Amino acid sequence: MNIHRAQEILAADEKIHVELNGLPVWIDSVDTGKAVAKVHAEENPADSRVVAVKELEEVH
Repeated sequence: MNIHRAQEILAADEKIHVELNGLPVWIDSVDTGKAVAKVHAEENPADSRVVAVKELEEVH
């Protein structure tokens, strides 16, 4: 995923499915300067981490 798409998903009103290594995640924030996003697992909001945006995949 690119940084601009991650920002669009973060700002979207509707739910857009995103995965990290096959695990459904929510994007909490995007750092455009570092090209990273803070995400958390859908099933476990306490499981948050910062990952490279390019590791995220939009699921259609």
